[in-house]
Amino acid sequence: MTTNPVLTEERYSPFVRVTMRIWVKSYRSIIALISPIFDFLVRLLVAQAIFRSGIVKIGDWDTAIDLARFEYPVSWMAPETAAIVGVLIEVIAPLLLIFGLFTRGAALAILLLLTVSQIEYVAIDLNLWLIAILGWYVLRGAGGFSVDRAVAGGLGGSALPLAQPFMRLCRLLTEYVAPAWLLLLRIWLAVTLLIVAGVYEMARPELLLPIQSFIGVGPGLAILLAVALIIGLFIPVTALAMIFLTSALAAMGLHPDLTLFPMLLLGLMLIFGAGYLSVDGLVSRWFESNILFDRKYDDVPAHWPHIVVVGAGFGGLACVAKLKNLPVRITLIDRHNYHLFQPLLYQIATAALSPADVATPIRGLFRNDGNVRVVMGDVSGIDAATQTVNYGQNSLQYDQLVLATGASHSYFGKDEWAPYAPGLKTIEDGVSVRGHVLRAFERAEASNDPERIKRLLTFVIVGAGPTGVELAGAIAELAHHGLKDEFSQIDPAQAQIILVQSGKRILPAFPEELSAHAMASLEQLGVEIKLGGRVTNIAADHVQIGDDQIIATETVLWAAGVVASPAGKWLEAESDRAGRVAVDEHLRVKGYENVFAIGDTAGSNGWKGDPVPGLAPAAKQAGVYVAQYIQKQLLDDSSVPPFAYKHQGSLATIGRKSAVADFGFVKLHGAIAWWLWGAVHVGFLSGMRNRISVLINWIWSYFTLQVGIRLITGKDSGA
Repeated sequence: MTTNPVLTEERYSPFVRVTMRIWVKSYRSIIALISPIFDFLVRLLVAQAIFRSGIVKIGDWDTAIDLARFEYPVSWMAPETAAIVGVLIEVIAPLLLIFGLFTRGAALAILLLLTVSQIEYVAIDLNLWLIAILGWYVLRGAGGFSVDRAVAGGLGGSALPLAQPFMRLCRLLTEYVAPAWLLLLRIWLAVTLLIVAGVYEMARPELLLPIQSFIGVGPGLAILLAVALIIGLFIPVTALAMIFLTSALAAMGLHPDLTLFPMLLLGLMLIFGAGYLSVDGLVSRWFESNILFDRKYDDVPAHWPHIVVVGAGFGGLACVAKLKNLPVRITLIDRHNYHLFQPLLYQIATAALSPADVATPIRGLFRNDGNVRVVMGDVSGIDAATQTVNYGQNSLQYDQLVLATGASHSYFGKDEWAPYAPGLKTIEDGVSVRGHVLRAFERAEASNDPERIKRLLTFVIVGAGPTGVELAGAIAELAHHGLKDEFSQIDPAQAQIILVQSGKRILPAFPEELSAHAMASLEQLGVEIKLGGRVTNIAADHVQIGDDQIIATETVLWAAGVVASPAGKWLEAESDRAGRVAVDEHLRVKGYENVFAIGDTAGSNGWKGDPVPGLAPAAKQAGVYVAQYIQKQLLDDSSVPPFAYKHQGSLATIGRKSAVADFGFVKLHGAIAWWLWGAVHVGFLSGMRNRISVLINWIWSYFTLQVGIRLITGKDSGA
């Protein structure tokens, strides 16, 4: 049974529904991405301007007192008091503003100071722009990159005095009063433009309006912008036009003293919109009720095609991230409630990072997407005849199914080795291997048997692909630096790390010259490399290579092979020896027009006729392709080119200062490749918290030569 997804909404054509939804959702995603960054930038620039003024006054205190006494006297405050209060605000409040700590109070203090300056001293546009910006922060508070936002959730439910009513007040200001401030800003700017155009007049306008900032704007353009501001029409576009306009006026020399603050205020309006009483608001509500339908999952029309994605790895997430912009219902099923960044899993195993650093809760990634439902469950079967996915005691019907179930360890038919040679595919694997490695050092410290100490301090890694190479280098770094001076009876630096590879060189997917560089780097770390050695047996206390070579060890780590998930068995579909499902040129499982397989699940030859590698970028590209294919089906467009994998390069790191990188047209090794490896991996992590946490841990480890996650968890069978 095969079906194509269709849209049965009759009021608008599929093209209108799909295209408009993609535009709106993409725009909102971009705004959500840049909003916290721009918010922090605004706070930083406002703070530095105010802080610099305070530092100048502290540096010449006598002049500051004289100015307060003779040049800028405040009628209701003593000069010395005015100077002290002003400097305290100018020094303390900006620091709070930068960190987003007590943001509303800090912004209010600066706002009041500038208001006094505007009224009592001299009226200038700069004060007005800053007051307008600070008023926004008084009412809305700081954005995502702030202490206030980080503690807001816990503070509201805490037992601190007045915490709950204070948080209710903050929510009231943010949700109901801040939009009114946007309305006032629109009117404020519109009146300014109308005065510049000569349509309206008022006494001493420079006291309340930034007239000087718009001198030189033509009357027609000023009136047009004023009308757009008053009715709240296309405010993001209007704000962007005004940014270009003020920049052009400054470039022409009409406003040589123009600062960045008008652009910053207009940028806030571009991001946060028009506020109350606007045409934009009416348009937004129309989109919600006619195009989007996904404020929450229950609002999603039942007739929208249902896409079920199994697996929240790189491919599954990339597919859902693209599909969520379409008028479809999406169910994402995974056996875990988190997405794991597998390229850094080995750093959990070697005590460099904690699991929370490389894993992100799946629900958090799609909390703002009402048409995405996340389900934690272990899929056990698929009934293609009824288009049903079975998981646990539940089932789901689908219109389109995307299998992104990944791969697990393959012991090449020797599954009895698994208890003695754990691999790395899950967080549980990483924590288990970390305990296994650290426990070996602890047992060696506790042992009185020299032969067993040597056996415990021998670590064998089977397989010299990127995972094996990175594991070997990380364990060598751990032994030589991370555990230095930790033990009294043993020297961890005496540990023997052996990397076993059945082929003729390590990193066989890389060019030979990079393999040679990687091998040299590992040997400099003290890693012993055995090439052409096929493992024939693994037991609790030894590894056998070939027919006669036996290595005494109690720690063997498996990085030699993988096997795809049982997705092929669920469908009784054609699969290769590694379990990868045979797919056609559009990544559809052969024999099923509405079932797709991507990533390690699929046996695709989309790399110029060669098999697509089991890499994260390949899985992502496949996920995006399937989403685009479904989009074409929604539009009844059959002009879909075959999937073509574009190789973006390969990276592997060796220890803390060397790596290899192959981008085809350029090949790098050494320190520059290491820095590039770090930048790429931090950039591809999910979530800003993970990026910051990993970066901090790496910096700490790099300069202190210490690793901080040296915890052994789980049961110990004995020393």
